[in-house]
Amino acid sequence: MRFLNILVIGALVLAASYVYKIKFDSTLQAERAAKLGGELRRERDAIAVLRAEWAKLETPGRLQALANRHLSLRPIASSQFDPFDRLPERLPVVAAPPGDPIGAMIAPADATATGSVAAPR
Repeated sequence: MRFLNILVIGALVLAASYVYKIKFDSTLQAERAAKLGGELRRERDAIAVLRAEWAKLETPGRLQALANRHLSLRPIASSQFDPFDRLPERLPVVAAPPGDPIGAMIAPADATATGSVAAPR
């Protein structure tokens, strides 16, 4: 009987130590997860700061001021553009040869209509 009591006490001590080990490991994992969450939050904040700086750097007013200060550009004159009657004729739309599946996808179904609105019928 005495041997059985010692054996049960030993099993209880082993079980208690195993439960303590599990608790300790779970505490370490919780601390690690909290640390990773903090790092993730800091990285997201850094990304937000960089995006704000990028938005500030690419504002059109700032770029225009830099272009005026560092580049010797002249304003665009209206004589630099050709009128519409001097533009070359539009090339005719050629149907895709048979057996060309990619060309069939690219070729328009209605070669006479342009734009996004269908021609009236």
